[in-house]
Amino acid sequence: MRLTQLIYTSRPFGFDEATLDDILLAARVNNARRGVTGSLICRADMFMQLLEGPRDAVTATLARILLDDRHVDVAVVHCADVPERLFPDWTMRDDPPRSWMWTREQVRAGAARDATAAEALAVFQRLALEPRAR
Repeated sequence: MRLTQLIYTSRPFGFDEATLDDILLAARVNNARRGVTGSLICRADMFMQLLEGPRDAVTATLARILLDDRHVDVAVVHCADVPERLFPDWTMRDDPPRSWMWTREQVRAGAARDATAAEALAVFQRLALEPRAR
């Protein structure tokens, strides 16, 4: 089976912990059903998410995200076919941004949105090697 990997960024609208919990719960249920795995980096001013799985499932997931009014300024940063998953055991891993990613000032200036495909992918590759944040 051919796998597609996609990374997008967006700005949250009306972000709070309950909203994040709702997003993660729905993502984990839907992704498990569709064979999608990935990781979400989030905080009040940024979402950056990697989705991976069958192309039709990944594109359908992105289509739902584009219609979700909790996401503003959605931008695809990376999309490619890949030989294997970075997050094979995670229907949706969630982590806060780390200091090695970007500061709040850098995010406000557009660091996630303006990241190259290679820079965005490097963030998730490094994250995949780390234990999940608690």
